[in-house]
Amino acid sequence: MADIRDVAQRAGCSIATVSRALNSPQLVRPETLARVQAAAAELKFRPNALGRQLRGERTGLIGVMLPTLGNPVFADCLEGIEAAIDGTGRRLLLVTTQYDPERERNAIETLLQQRVDGLLLTLADAEHSALVDDLAAEGVACQLVYNDAPERPCVSVDNRAAAAQGVAMLIEAGHRDIVMVTGALHASDRAKRRYLGYGDAMQAAGLTPLPAFEIDFNSGARGERVREWLAQRERDGARPTALFCSNDLLALGVMRALREAGLRVPDDISVLGFDGLAVGELLSPTLATVVQPSVEIGRHAAQRLLAQIDGRVGGAGVTASHDPALSHALILPHEIRRGGTVSAPPGKRT
Repeated sequence: MADIRDVAQRAGCSIATVSRALNSPQLVRPETLARVQAAAAELKFRPNALGRQLRGERTGLIGVMLPTLGNPVFADCLEGIEAAIDGTGRRLLLVTTQYDPERERNAIETLLQQRVDGLLLTLADAEHSALVDDLAAEGVACQLVYNDAPERPCVSVDNRAAAAQGVAMLIEAGHRDIVMVTGALHASDRAKRRYLGYGDAMQAAGLTPLPAFEIDFNSGARGERVREWLAQRERDGARPTALFCSNDLLALGVMRALREAGLRVPDDISVLGFDGLAVGELLSPTLATVVQPSVEIGRHAAQRLLAQIDGRVGGAGVTASHDPALSHALILPHEIRRGGTVSAPPGKRT
């Protein structure tokens, strides 16, 4: 892969001139700029924004990277972010990644190339992400949103404890055959921690945790997959009495698939979600769920990011704030909404 030295050699100028041409083209003579651009194009050279500190004056831009806006939980988070920056004169640049780690890297580079003052990110797996390490090494102001990673600068709920409390509610209602339905566990650190919480609750009750039923969020055949899985469990004599869904949007889709399979919620099978979407309270029966404060998560993350940015001295990229709290997790409280989609399992009702 070509680097800036190769471009300088091809263009017949210094590395410093190439850097100016790429970052401040208005400062370079047109003929020199044309040579540098031609050399970069011939060599397929693309500046690596992650390998470059944010320099120069602030732009007033905040980069926001979320997995999707198709799930209302992220729209709620964005509402909280906007509330925090309202009146500060700053603007948002928003990108989505569909839970794809490669798209995450490209999206972050794109945001940094726009010279954002800081980043608000939801990553697939923050705890083991080299992206977070790269950003920290370059002094880029950054806060993670929803990622539950204690040693990272993040705002979240305790997904493991919250899931355990939700599943414990199912167990208290009399359920023993409980399966977690989720997207791909490898694609979300939140889902992985919720599965661990599911296991904690099951083991605390002397029950054996069952393998998660993983569904592709991007597939148009989710309902069919659920119906096929239920039919197979029925043939095996192992249909669960309760399903713990890793998010509310998935729970709504699962409930539709259950209806299409001729099953009634909660008479035949109970359903528990996770997120606390407002639409869940409009259903009949209302969706039982673990509620996380999505608007507050976005608001707190944005406030922490602004504190990082405003604590800088000596130009962008040099962090002056020594508040250790901004470099670690802020865990917000969760709640349990006891909705009508959970009742005692068949045969255990009084």
